[in-house]
Amino acid sequence: VQLVESGGGLVQAGGSLRLSCRASGLTFSKVEVRWYRQVLGKGREEVALISGYGGATDYSGSVKGRFIISRDDARNTVFLQMDSLKAEDTAVYYCSARTLTIDYWGQGTQVTVSS
Repeated sequence: VQLVESGGGLVQAGGSLRLSCRASGLTFSKVEVRWYRQVLGKGREEVALISGYGGATDYSGSVKGRFIISRDDARNTVFLQMDSLKAEDTAVYYCSARTLTIDYWGQGTQVTVSS
């Protein structure tokens, strides 16, 4: 199983980015997928999740109303659309897929928001 994130980069405050997490060896539509972020020296924060099958979503309070998680089953990819970005959104973003026995993680993608 491999998860590969992409789409990070440098953006000005107020701008947008769309992160992608593509899976191989695992079907995203059947598992719960989460986006996390982590700032160096701080703990990991869960920012969004999408459930398997029905695709119910949930968000942390810090991103609700600005970020949208979605899934493209045909491409086996989960997205995180990030709008109205703030400097405090700067972090490494990771996607994670939760199965019954193990959590899989991607390598992370850096998002930097300049103020």
